[in-house]
Order: sequence, then structure tokens, then C-alpha cells
Amino acid sequence: MPRIKDQTGRIALVTGANRGLGFEACRQLARCGFHVILTSRDRRQGKEAVDTLRAEGLGVAYHQLDVTRLDHIEKLRKFVASEYGRLDVLVNNAGISLLPEMDVIEVPIETFAETLAVNFYGPLHMTRAFIPMMKERNYGRVVNVSSTGGSLALMITLRGGMAAYRVSKAALNALTRLTAGAVRDYDIKVNSMCPGHIKTGMGGEKATRTPAQGVETIIWLATLPPSGPNGKFFKDRKRLPW
Repeated sequence: MPRIKDQTGRIALVTGANRGLGFEACRQLARCGFHVILTSRDRRQGKEAVDTLRAEGLGVAYHQLDVTRLDHIEKLRKFVASEYGRLDVLVNNAGISLLPEMDVIEVPIETFAETLAVNFYGPLHMTRAFIPMMKERNYGRVVNVSSTGGSLALMITLRGGMAAYRVSKAALNALTRLTAGAVRDYDIKVNSMCPGHIKTGMGGEKATRTPAQGVETIIWLATLPPSGPNGKFFKDRKRLPW
């Protein structure tokens, strides 16, 4: 990974981070000097992940978070405000993919609702909770972990498969654009990224990329200078079509 300017003193929060891409994002952010707040729905798994990273000498804290629960988000917001008084980086990583083999005509409506609750409404509520904190300090970086599957320009592929997941990521991309416009007068950058097909619980063993490869663009977007892009979509630091 290219050398990143030391980020000591900055605070980063990653959702869905007890394993896979989120876990690796916490590791790499901490190596850059961030104090990282690792969150997960499962408390035991989250604390085990934190213990692993602390054993590597990294500055990582834990807080439980189910992104579908507004009470969890509010407790987290209060924790960050009282313990750190700021949040510099928010990585909206938590996500699910249900019934990927079904096309848009077959997927139950309940599956769309469940998927959107995590993949779209979760980031929406997290953004609404923490952007005001970033505005107060005129600094923030929001990274929304999306997918090329959510690109309208590429939506004709996969013959309509992974329908609920792809709709949720298209909605997340729209959220990225709208939030970027809402903060354009501040030093706050909001971008989407695609990590590629990663060897994680979701990506499976046939995936061709490691979590370390997948998070490289996350770290880049989390450490953008004031002149960096806002409201864009990337994979491997290259622009993707919406």
C-alpha cells in the first residue's frame, strides 16, 4: 500500500468490522495512525477482533452496533461525542447479500426490505448521525462501501441476479451523491468505492482478491487531502460510472 501521511490524532469508525473487509480496514487505518472504533452487531465477535488488533499493537476500541437499530446508532453517537469529541472518518462497510441466485421478479419483497435496511438505511442513519459532528470541525471523510453491481451503467449484467443487493447499492450510490452535495461547502469528502470480489464470508473462496487489496481504496479515500474528489465512485482509485 502506498505511503499515507501520518493520521495520528484522527478518529475513524468502521461498521461491520469484526471480520473480512471491515476488519482489514480497521487494521490498515490503525497502521496509518488513526484511533479506530471497530463496530459489529455481535459483541463477542467484535471484541475478539479488537483483541486481535490490539495484540498487533494497534489503537482500536470497540462499540456494539446494529446499523438497523436507531437506538444503537444514537448510543454510538453519544459515545463518540463524549469519548473523543469528534469523528474524522466514517466507513459505511456493513452489508448483506440475500438470495443472490434470484432475479428481480422472484425475490420476495421482504428480502428487498431487509437488504435495504442494512445496505442503504444503515449508512443513511449513520451519515445523518455523524455529518453534523464533522461540520462542527469542518473536516470529515465518509467512505461508502458499494459495488459495481450498483452501477446503473452496468446494471444489464448478471441477467437480473443479486437483485436486492444491487438495488441497495444503487441507492447507496445515490446517497453518496446527495450527501456530497450537501457538504460541498465544508472540507468533507463523501465517496463510494467498490472493493472488488474479495475473499470474505460474503465473497466466498472463489474470490480473486484479498481483503488487503480491497481496502486500499478505502484508505485512500479516508485520507484524501482538501483537493481530493467528492461525490465520486471508485475501484482501485479509478473512477467508475454511476
